[in-house]
Amino acid sequence: MSWAAALPEIARYAAALVLAAGTVVLAAPRAIAALAAAGQRQRIREDAPGRHQDKAGTPTMGGLLMIAATTLAALVVAGPDARVLFGLAVLAGFGAIGLIDDLRAIRLGRNLGLRARERLALQAGLALALGAAATVVPGTSSVVAVPGVGPVDLGRAYIVVAALLVMGFANAVNLTDGLDGLAATLVLVAAGGFLAIAVARDQPTDAVLAAALAGACAGFLPFNRHPARVFMGDVGSNALGAALAALAILARAEAALFVIGGVFTAEAASVFLQVAYFRATGGRRIFRMSPLHHHFELVGWSEPAIVRRFVLAGGVCLVLGLMVALP
Repeated sequence: MSWAAALPEIARYAAALVLAAGTVVLAAPRAIAALAAAGQRQRIREDAPGRHQDKAGTPTMGGLLMIAATTLAALVVAGPDARVLFGLAVLAGFGAIGLIDDLRAIRLGRNLGLRARERLALQAGLALALGAAATVVPGTSSVVAVPGVGPVDLGRAYIVVAALLVMGFANAVNLTDGLDGLAATLVLVAAGGFLAIAVARDQPTDAVLAAALAGACAGFLPFNRHPARVFMGDVGSNALGAALAALAILARAEAALFVIGGVFTAEAASVFLQVAYFRATGGRRIFRMSPLHHHFELVGWSEPAIVRRFVLAGGVCLVLGLMVALP
């Protein structure tokens, strides 16, 4: 396809990105004020690094704005396409679970809302339903491309695999969302990767969805970068992580997600390894604190320095992931 022929589609992707970003930028000042007035302010874990206590009271649940902007941009530009609706259902469904978590935490006056088993039960039920839905979305398949092995048809087991993928990345992004601008920037990078995959594979509706998600993150960053004026909350981190998994499912690039989202993978793995090692050794630790970004805080790195280096790592992961997805 020539550049001239591709320009209309490129314009659509740009429109989705700009519309989502512009919606967040224009609505954020009033939304932040409304969240603050309604008492939707962040509580800080007692065991968090000391400098995090300065963040207490910052308005949270800004992820509501990101979900709304992504939804608006995707529907305006792509319309109610089945693939777009699947991605938006994943975004909204996991955002709703995060919202329940945020509201309960605020009501109880603590950092944690739902108990782990309550949150995982809600996520598992929704993820299985969405995994089943993924098998009937036009253009999807139960065949997974496994690097070094080739295509593997999982059959009905794909429902469970898709559910675990959505749950896993919803929680991985949630764990990563601990420093100003970190999760939003990394989701922006990863969404850009799935935009590139969709364009390369001539999947225009998927590209619109990825562009809208990237745009919402880009619009949120001026308000979330250090020092943050608003946090996305669990409603945002759960929704964004699940949406990345949805993009991977639509692109049939499930394995590549672990590479494209390599920093999220590492953050989640650091928590798993820390807990497993702590229990196996009777109290010894691998990291000074997990998730991984807290370890580097306690080592002495500044928050902006950690974010810059993790985002640089995310960029490297993006390139490697594209090599996996687009050999």
